[in-house]
Amino acid sequence: MQRSFWFVILCFSFWQVVALAQSSDHEQNLSACKSGSVSCDHAQLTQSEASAIAAAEHQRNFSDCMNVFGSCDYSRLTGPEANAVAIAEHDHNLSNCTGGLGTCDHSKLTLLEEKAVAAAEHDRNISNCTDGSRSCDRSKLSHHEANAAAIAEHERNLSNCTDGFGTCDPTKLTKAEARAVAIADHQRNLSDCNQGAGTCDYSKLTQRETKAIAGAEQQHNFAECSRGTDACNYSKLTESEAARVAVAEHQRNYKACLSGYGYCDRSRLTPIESGGLPNEPTTTAH
Repeated sequence: MQRSFWFVILCFSFWQVVALAQSSDHEQNLSACKSGSVSCDHAQLTQSEASAIAAAEHQRNFSDCMNVFGSCDYSRLTGPEANAVAIAEHDHNLSNCTGGLGTCDHSKLTLLEEKAVAAAEHDRNISNCTDGSRSCDRSKLSHHEANAAAIAEHERNLSNCTDGFGTCDPTKLTKAEARAVAIADHQRNLSDCNQGAGTCDYSKLTQRETKAIAGAEQQHNFAECSRGTDACNYSKLTESEAARVAVAEHQRNYKACLSGYGYCDRSRLTPIESGGLPNEPTTTAH
């Protein structure tokens, strides 16, 4: 009697596990079918699930066709859907042709649309030529448009030469522009040298500028050494500056020893300074 009871319990538990496994597999397959996955097994769907999945697949195909995706299956569209897709494709092609983006099929444009697209393409080419784009086709410009593009190109080259950015062609500058560019280049180099930039070219400086920059660098180095920073180059100090730096360091050291705050080197103090300091703390041996 007791064995039969446990046998029934065991069978019931086993079928529960099987049922749960089957339910899990069914849910996974249903999810795959809903997402349009190739792993979908339509044979495992119930009639209501198959109907819902078919409706979802139909709607997904219609959406793909409307958005001009390659996965569109025209054979599955209804009459109204096919008409809506044809309108969407025409508008998409017109947008591509007008904007110069994507694939444009001129053969599908109406005469009025073709004129509008031609005007848009011409305006875009003018903009490309004015901006110096490589896609500029000068052969399509009118005489007035070509002159405007040439002026824009000249101004762009002058700006590049003056600012020291981009491509500069000095041969296209007038004499007055070349002089102005040379002055701007000299001032830019002088500024770089004053700031200690790596782009400084000392060979382009005048004697007066070189002397002024050397003096400024000397003063800057003296200030860094006086503050005790790692930017100090002691080898560049004059005898007078080195002596002043040594005095400043001696005073700093004495102040540190006197206050007990900061690094103190008593060996660098004078006997009089050492005599006025409290005794150094001694360590008691245990």
